[in-house]
Parts: sequence; C-alpha cells; structure tokens
Amino acid sequence: LVAGALMGAGDVIAQQLVEQRGLHGHHCPRTLKMMGIGFCFVGPVVGSWYRILDWLIPGNTKVVAVKKVILDQGGFAPCFLGCFLAVTGATNGLSLQENWSKIQQDYMDALVTNYCIWPPVQIANFYFVPLQHRLAVVQCVAIVWNCYLSWKANRM
Repeated sequence: LVAGALMGAGDVIAQQLVEQRGLHGHHCPRTLKMMGIGFCFVGPVVGSWYRILDWLIPGNTKVVAVKKVILDQGGFAPCFLGCFLAVTGATNGLSLQENWSKIQQDYMDALVTNYCIWPPVQIANFYFVPLQHRLAVVQCVAIVWNCYLSWKANRM
C-alpha cells in the first residue's frame, strides 16, 4: 500500500512540478496506473527482494551492508529497472516493438541516475535499518526517484 501511494505521489509531483501540467491538465489515469504499478509490482517485488537479500547475506555490519549494496545495485537494480520500464510501457498501451524501443531509449540514462542516488541510500539502509522497515525507508527516499521514473517512463 505504501509503495502504491508513494508511486502515485511521485507521479503527481512529476506532473505538477516537473511537467507543470497544472491541476486542469493533470492526467489522473496516469497517476492511478503508477499507483497500481507501485501496489502490484514495486512493493511486492522490492519487499520480497529485501527478504531474499537478508536471507542470502544475514547481518548488519559494514561489510555485510557493502555486500548487500553490491548485490542489490549490481544484480537486482538493473533487472528491476528494465522490468519497471517494460511494465510501465505495457500499461501505457505500447506495442511490444514500441515498448522495446522505449526501453532502449530510457534504460541507460535511468540506470546511471539510479547509480547516482541509490548506493549511498542503500548502504545506510542495510547498515542501520531493520529488515521490516527497509522498504518503507526506501519508498520515502524514493518519492524523488518515483517522480523521476514517472517522468521518464511516461515521456513519449
């Protein structure tokens, strides 16, 4: 639920502050789609990933946190980002070929931006935050990231 609400909030911020659509130009179906993606995809996938990661690399020392970030950012993030862009393209009604072209256009820029934001956040998250609160911490930090992803994924 939190992931869905925060994905929706990120989309509202993208539409109002980044795209400057104004209240009359706000595209509510897009916000609802982003909330659905957060609720049905982002929340379950990322929450499960944190449980798996904690099972694979238990503990919360500095070395453990670095190992988790390497696995998270080296393995999970690139795959998750590609899947997120594909899911967003599909919910936007893109054909398979259009979706693939959009992913090729946006993926590397989004991945580089991911690497500018997430490694320091995740080091702190894996070192200081208990497992049951990690998704919430990430989603709170992710409001800016969700705004970026919404803008990137919905730019046609």
